[in-house]
Amino acid sequence: MRFSKDMLIEDALMAHPKAMDIFIKYDMVCVGCLASSVESLENGANMHNVRIEDLISELNGLIVDEG
Repeated sequence: MRFSKDMLIEDALMAHPKAMDIFIKYDMVCVGCLASSVESLENGANMHNVRIEDLISELNGLIVDEG
């Protein structure tokens, strides 16, 4: 499984136990936000002025680190 810009925030948070750490790093405190179940990573990143490429790269880095 890889993270993508179209993935829902809620799905990304549930996909990996350390995903929340990356969201917090970017001041994207999305847990409990009602939008997390309907907003994509790209939309969330845009709303928080985060480069989607950076967010996706770090999230996918979690998977590589486990390899």
